[in-house]
Amino acid sequence: MNDKAIEQQIQAKGLNAPRIKPDDIKANIVCEHYFTAGDGAHGAALAAGKDRSAYESSLDLLTFCVLVLRNGFTVTGESACASPENFDPEIGRRIARENAVAKVWPLMGYELRSKLAGGEA
Repeated sequence: MNDKAIEQQIQAKGLNAPRIKPDDIKANIVCEHYFTAGDGAHGAALAAGKDRSAYESSLDLLTFCVLVLRNGFTVTGESACASPENFDPEIGRRIARENAVAKVWPLMGYELRSKLAGGEA
């Protein structure tokens, strides 16, 4: 079940206490960046004056997503592919982003709970 389906269930049950919603998560993301571990290794190799071939090709199968949140905090998500034949950059980016977004939920939940405990919400 995805986040939107869960939100629909919550609304259908009339549960309207303060909560984090999918749109809140979306609005909290300022920008997103994608790269593979191979890209990172390549950049590090260039900075050190080395050849790109100096890293394992399997690093190209590990995709990262970095989300920058409104307050400047960064969250990462990863996606690894076991078989090079199955690697698809688009799928890797989507899975890495989903994994990064999953890390934003508890952060925003903690922030909301702190506000509720302080009587701010």
